[in-house]
Amino acid sequence: MSDSRQRRQRPGCTVVVMSKRIATTMTVHAIPADELEEVRRSGRDVAGHRPVRWPNPAGMPLRCCLRRATPDDDVLLISHAPLGQPSAWREVGPVFIHAQPCAGYDDTAGLPVELRQGPKVLRGYRSDGSLDYDAIRTVDPGEDIERPLLELLGATDVHEVHVRALREQCFTYLVRRSS
Repeated sequence: MSDSRQRRQRPGCTVVVMSKRIATTMTVHAIPADELEEVRRSGRDVAGHRPVRWPNPAGMPLRCCLRRATPDDDVLLISHAPLGQPSAWREVGPVFIHAQPCAGYDDTAGLPVELRQGPKVLRGYRSDGSLDYDAIRTVDPGEDIERPLLELLGATDVHEVHVRALREQCFTYLVRRSS
């Protein structure tokens, strides 16, 4: 890690900004294709509900390919639980996916261009699935999530970070340290 200091001038004061460069690489994970295929095949999501076709999908964040839906996309609303193992912190919530299989998301492609800015809440989880209350950050509207995300992934106890919409609290995608 290396420290860098930067002076910013504001009327009437000088602010010293310190930042740490964190040598952390990450993988970004959409909902796994096999899980989505099972929902499409069985007609039931993880909560046992039938997927619902969404009539006006434009702009909805798709959790299968990590981009925003276009007006022409055929989209389903399903329930999803980002924590697979049983845990008191396991939550089930609504997410949008393509009705038919799509190309998915390359987990080594970095943060998805259309879904990398706030407002977001970042929640760090330990390897046992428990929420690390010290690893929760909010990201302001328009702010890029990369820096706070890398800081959370740099913490030794954080196994993965769930990126969520701030207002709706819906799961968007998860990020892990690269091995």
